[in-house]
Parts: sequence; structure tokens; C-alpha cells
Amino acid sequence: MEYIITWISGNYFEVIAALLGFVAIFLQIRQNVWYWLVSIVMVSMYIYIYIKARLYADMSLQVYYLVISFYGWYLWLFGKKSDEGRQEQLPVSSTSLPLRIRLVIITVVLFFFIGWFLQTFTDSDLPWWDSFTTALSFVATWMLARKLIENWLVWIVVDAVSAVIYIYKGLFPTAVLFFFLTVLAVVGYRSWLRDLKDGSRE
Repeated sequence: MEYIITWISGNYFEVIAALLGFVAIFLQIRQNVWYWLVSIVMVSMYIYIYIKARLYADMSLQVYYLVISFYGWYLWLFGKKSDEGRQEQLPVSSTSLPLRIRLVIITVVLFFFIGWFLQTFTDSDLPWWDSFTTALSFVATWMLARKLIENWLVWIVVDAVSAVIYIYKGLFPTAVLFFFLTVLAVVGYRSWLRDLKDGSRE
């Protein structure tokens, strides 16, 4: 018990960031606009954590998260304009086939570019795995901001792979966080799917 307390006190910053991740995912599932504020605080903390762990692609991803969080906050707060010009809440929607193709192409390009950059210019331990999760996360975050339901399917892959990476890197609180995020991404997909079906029946 004493060892656990000592370990937590020595890693309190990462523990707090991981706990904020749990808060964020529950708000995300409920489509609560305050998700984005919690996300801003959490990703700011993880920028520091990933720099120390030499996960540079993940660090750059947090900077992107920081920017997209303000974009998502605006979209979720103000929604979209209806045909009559009224402001309406942004609904859950599905990704069209042409957009899916574009997102796949963007993901592949990002994967090869980030992987090459990390392998060539940094001392990253896992350049291609780091690049894989980063490229998918770039796309998934944009999809989340637009409330495209398939963002959850992408997050399931990202979170599961990330959990393994963080175990390898010794970032155990973050590994635990991403294990639960994988499970919660399945819950989130099912929750948003119900909203999508309810909206289609209106």
C-alpha cells in the first residue's frame, strides 16, 4: 500500500490527466458541450507528459486536439443553421461514402508522412506505431467535432493500440485510461447510434 501511495505521489500529474480523461469520455458520450473544456485542460497536461516520454507524434497530436477543441466547442455550442435560418443543435450524423474515401486517403498520407518524419528527425522509440495512432486520431477528432458517428469506430482502434504502446512505455495510468477508453468507445458508439436512429425517425 505504501508503494502505491509513493508511486501515485510521484506520478500525480499523469494520474490527474488520466482521471480527466475519464471525465471527458463520459461527457463526450452524453454529447455534453463541457466535454471540450475538460479536453482543453487534459490535452494541455498531456503535451508535457508526451514530451517527457519522447512520444513526439502524440505530443503534436495534443496541440492539434487543443486547436480542434475550440472548433468543436463552437460547433456543439452553436450548432448549425436550419433551412429557415434558425440555430439548431448539431445532430449526430453518418459519414457519406465520398467523405469516407477522402478521410481514408488523408489518414494514409498522414501515416506515411508522420512515420517518415519521426524515423528521420527524432529519437522516437516507436515511430510507425506512434504515427499510426496519431494519423487516425487527427481524423477521428475532426469527425467528433462534426458529430459523425463513425468517429467512435476509429477511436476503438486508436485506444486499443495506444493502451499497448503506453504499457510498453511504462505510462501505466495512461495505459489503464486507454483500456477503459476502448470499452467506453463501444458504449459511446451504441449511445450515439440510438440518437442517430431516433433522429432518422423524426
